[in-house]
Amino acid sequence: MGASKEIGFKVIVVGAGPSGLLLALLLAKQGISVTLIEKSSEYDKQPRASFYSYPAQYEFKRAGIMEDVDAKAFHANGVSWRNIDGSLIAQLDTSDSPPDFQMVSLPLDELLPLIGSHLDRQPSAEVLWSHKVLSLRQDEHQAWVEVESPSGTQTLYASYIVGCDGGGSKVRRELFGQNFPGRTWDEQIVATNVYLPNLKKHTPPDWTTSNFMISRDHFPMIAQISNDGLHRVTYGEEGGLTYDELRARQPDKYKAFVPGKPEPEDYKMINFSPYKIHQRLAERLRVGRVLLAADAAHLCNPFGGMGLTGGFADVGGLYDCLYGIYSGQCDDSILDKYSDIRREKYQDVIDPISSGNLRRLWDPKAIEDDEFIKMVRRTNTDREYAGQMREGVKAVMHDFTQYYNKT
Repeated sequence: MGASKEIGFKVIVVGAGPSGLLLALLLAKQGISVTLIEKSSEYDKQPRASFYSYPAQYEFKRAGIMEDVDAKAFHANGVSWRNIDGSLIAQLDTSDSPPDFQMVSLPLDELLPLIGSHLDRQPSAEVLWSHKVLSLRQDEHQAWVEVESPSGTQTLYASYIVGCDGGGSKVRRELFGQNFPGRTWDEQIVATNVYLPNLKKHTPPDWTTSNFMISRDHFPMIAQISNDGLHRVTYGEEGGLTYDELRARQPDKYKAFVPGKPEPEDYKMINFSPYKIHQRLAERLRVGRVLLAADAAHLCNPFGGMGLTGGFADVGGLYDCLYGIYSGQCDDSILDKYSDIRREKYQDVIDPISSGNLRRLWDPKAIEDDEFIKMVRRTNTDREYAGQMREGVKAVMHDFTQYYNKT
């Protein structure tokens, strides 16, 4: 069993992104001593995933933040797949879904400080900014990290250390070096946050919150993400282009697929962020007293939101495992189950769905024979089937409390 409460049970979480913050909050609300360390001096403000489906909302409720998220969030009405000219191929209407299954959106630059404000109220939690992990070690009793901090080099000790420090995870590299099995797509993606004040003038009545367009050259997604009209416009680009080259190509990209073919003076760009797209899974999510979760554990392309959804499902499961050890309801062998099962979820659910979502946008000829598109169309006339399809999102989750002692 891990360190007992008598000698101190403490968790260090590395990375103050959405998953790290949420895990720290869940643990701290149970009175567990948790230290969140972050190499930056502030929350990430880049345009990242912002839609939260059932698995995320389930964990938000357990953390006690859903009411605050809901009050600020933009509430989505559905998702569509379209031709590059905007004409409809298929549509998934979520406007009449039960509340738990309605997608909500809150950009990360709002979600992160929201979670952080709740974490700040927990007496058993501390957040250390500008603390960069230099090395990681462990023995049979504890684990520790050496960090570079504003006051110099420090060593921090804990019962367990969790890497939630993103795709370039230092924690993962300390465990496995550069080994991160999987692939990197030849294409890259540009994510932008932008105000498009004239968009409604040029969109059809069936335009939904999120819209995917079928195009091998652009494979764009246009989605409203906030109540004030901010949109996320994500599109594909050639590999190997520099940031400046990508930035120079952006206006023509918008004119190729944004309804109304807007000129730069017709919109206000807030963020522009190119990134490579990966499908990768760490060989293990547990090495002794060190664990991995979310992007530090696995990566996938952003189409369909499986990365963030999978990350929150990791965090919820890991919280149950760590709380079970802390409360004496299980021993630390449950962490091996965490590693095995969350890896299976990536291989069986997250990777196939996210890869399928991306490939689906590449071939206008194949889309009519696509089984997923046929399923989406069926939901428009078969409400029972629509309910079954909604429930399918739960496949990314797993209840680790079933492994608690039954006595």
